[in-house]
Amino acid sequence: MTRRTQGYLYLTLAMVTVGSTVVASKLIAAGLPPFTATALRFALALPLFLLLMRATGTAWPRPGARDWTILAIQAGAGSVGYTALLILGLRHTSAADAGVIIGTLPVVSTAIAILVLGERPRPAMLAAIALAAAGVFFIAAHGNAGAGRQSLLGNALIFGAIVCESLFILLNKRLRQPVRPLAQSTLMTALGLAVAAAAALFETPGAPTPGALAAVAYYAVVPTVAGFLLWYAGAERVSGAEASLFTAVAPVAALLLAAAVLGETIAPSQLAGTACVLAAVGIMSRAARPG
Repeated sequence: MTRRTQGYLYLTLAMVTVGSTVVASKLIAAGLPPFTATALRFALALPLFLLLMRATGTAWPRPGARDWTILAIQAGAGSVGYTALLILGLRHTSAADAGVIIGTLPVVSTAIAILVLGERPRPAMLAAIALAAAGVFFIAAHGNAGAGRQSLLGNALIFGAIVCESLFILLNKRLRQPVRPLAQSTLMTALGLAVAAAAALFETPGAPTPGALAAVAYYAVVPTVAGFLLWYAGAERVSGAEASLFTAVAPVAALLLAAAVLGETIAPSQLAGTACVLAAVGIMSRAARPG
């Protein structure tokens, strides 16, 4: 197996774990409040990240006051906000719908960069944004035909989670001193644990279900830690444009896992939405290639 083929395999597996977070979050939503579940996720993942830092000799970052502020906002939005909104949204919508919406992340990030940072879009980027919007429209139409307002509320919350994650990505570009990926993931987990634990104090959790606890443990170990390792192992073996193309695997994996694990029925509108999102990611990947 060549180095590039290894990279493709690692990236595919990493994005499958991302897709699986939708199924895990659906199970969590049935048995735990969102901030309590988020705090448990980070509490389980943090020791693993600390062990990885020690094993690799990764030093703790020493950011300045401005960068500390950015990192704290990143933790609140990208770590806690994303996870809590995803879990909360999945109380009201299907995992299949959520998976398709999550697939729009790279396109939403680009759209926010255009609107907030004033970046000049290429025509290809505008086409990708339009396709991603069409994909979300198909999901919204499916929600109207299905569970009505509850589904629309859930989809809106899932989209809010994507906006939170997009802010995380954009804020990363504002750091004056770049932070190594492993150190940043560890720091985000620690800060996220503090924020989520504080928010969880205001929740009134009942008795957690075994399925929800198992899903939290899975979310912490597999997508959070193993997914991180797989992504960076793959990304170092291929180009950035190639790596970005593999983000298209996540919505497909979420759709298939929603059907296989949760028994959800996949509607034609969901397939149409997935096709639009995949096309949007493909256009963005080609537009990102140099030359």
